[in-house]
Amino acid sequence: MTEQKPRAVCVGEVLIELARGADGRFALSCGGDTFNTAVYLARAGVDVAFATALGDDPYSDSIMALAAAEGVSGHLILRVPGRLPGLRLIENDPTGERNIRSWREGAPANELFEFADWMRVAEALMSARLIYFSGITLSLYSNNGVGRFLALLEAARKQDAKVAFDGNFRPRGWKGDLARTRIVFIEALKHVDIALPTFDDEAVLWGDPSPEATVARLQAFGIGEIVVKNGPNSALVATSGGQEFVPVPEVMVPIDATAAGDGFNAGYLAARLGGSDPTAAASAAHRLAGDVIRHPGAFVPRANAAMH
Repeated sequence: MTEQKPRAVCVGEVLIELARGADGRFALSCGGDTFNTAVYLARAGVDVAFATALGDDPYSDSIMALAAAEGVSGHLILRVPGRLPGLRLIENDPTGERNIRSWREGAPANELFEFADWMRVAEALMSARLIYFSGITLSLYSNNGVGRFLALLEAARKQDAKVAFDGNFRPRGWKGDLARTRIVFIEALKHVDIALPTFDDEAVLWGDPSPEATVARLQAFGIGEIVVKNGPNSALVATSGGQEFVPVPEVMVPIDATAAGDGFNAGYLAARLGGSDPTAAASAAHRLAGDVIRHPGAFVPRANAAMH
């Protein structure tokens, strides 16, 4: 008898991307932090849907086609007539780090929880086993949208869903308003079971001096499972059973750091859904992230995709 695949819902945005190649030309693709994670979860065999809103234009159609090709369910992607998805230009510096310029104002993803059929997403969250979102997700929504979303998370947890969150702090998305960012994050953290922060982000937003300080701050919210990503350094895994640094198996110079954290999160969550303990899951996450940074762009070509 085959085991039923777990049901996960990733919530956020997916943008049209123009990435400049080494020849100076721009190539068209699409991506977004929680969408990237959804793709890697699907590749790991997780039954996953992506919740967002798009337009009815050919570029939105191409995003739907990519989701379908990757096995990510699009039934929670609301289509809004006459609207267009967000756009971003990506240029990499010599170290592989990205410089990004985004045009997101007016993108329908920002109003996911304010459209007339937002209850379609609400109902799906109630039956999910895992809900995953990020700080970028939160930056999209108005206070009303954030309020609805967080209320849904709490209701879903009462139905035994686990909620996973990556702080993924991008100051530009919050228009530099650190006070509002912190208020929204504090409210969100009250509804989280698994935190997957990146230490550099936490240091900027909260002034954390160390990964251990990040763990202590998140544990104060009652979060029982925390994995602090720290670039090429060990990830710090903290549960009720204690804390452990899980080393990166092989430190390498990244060809392109795009989606490294998104891949890590997918590797971790897929392993946990598959029954691995947090330490083993963090090792699997390191392996997938290492694969991602060896290739340009967010997605490892499918022939090379590591199926952990």
